[in-house]
Amino acid sequence: MNSPYLTVLIPCYNEHENLTRGVLDEVHAYLVQQPYAWEVLISDDGSTDNSRDLVRESIASKPGFRLQENPHGGKPSALWLGLQSAQGNITLFTDMDQSTPIDQVASLLPCFEQGYDAAIGSRGIERQDFPWYRRLGSAVFRNFRRALLLRGISDTQCGFKAIRTDLAREVFAKLEPIRNPVQVSGWRVTAFDVELLYLIERGGHRIAEVPVAWADRDVATGKQKSYLTESREMLGQILRVKRNARRGFYDEG
Repeated sequence: MNSPYLTVLIPCYNEHENLTRGVLDEVHAYLVQQPYAWEVLISDDGSTDNSRDLVRESIASKPGFRLQENPHGGKPSALWLGLQSAQGNITLFTDMDQSTPIDQVASLLPCFEQGYDAAIGSRGIERQDFPWYRRLGSAVFRNFRRALLLRGISDTQCGFKAIRTDLAREVFAKLEPIRNPVQVSGWRVTAFDVELLYLIERGGHRIAEVPVAWADRDVATGKQKSYLTESREMLGQILRVKRNARRGFYDEG
């Protein structure tokens, strides 16, 4: 059997509500219509609800879908562990909530034929589904980050990213959360995307930023979100990436 062209890698942590509204059915319905070979890998990050059972039930009737069960380590860890068994030439990272629907991959894949090494979704600057304080926070984060890193990219945080699988493995191995893992409790948003894209750009690889459809469809209640805490952590992580680069952290290995 030929290796798939595309691996769709979906991290999963306490996604009961999203799973029960049929997001994996949506992904399956789109992919079975495509001319290329594909696989879907759900990388569970130690869910504490019944997400794993729901995934198993859903994928039982979906050839090409598989579940990888991991200990809880956070989203970067779930993606890294999933990458170890990804078989596609290109890996698409997409969130379980499908706020950016799977059909938007059709806008990303042509970039690889044009010589790009990564193609990332961009939600645009004005996100009307966000409350005013989140729009303000996003603008502060974006301007702060662009003053220090990745000046040519407008949206680093969209969860819809396609990367050559070999390159994804190479740069993930250099991420601070992978090289220096810390104990993680519960769910949290991180700025590992900034570090990931920084390392891709630093290596001289080409990144295409592509507009994609996006609407907040995340209905999961098991993630215990704290916007202010997440914002502080994300800003601090940007500073750590800059510090790591200055100290030669990414020159090692």
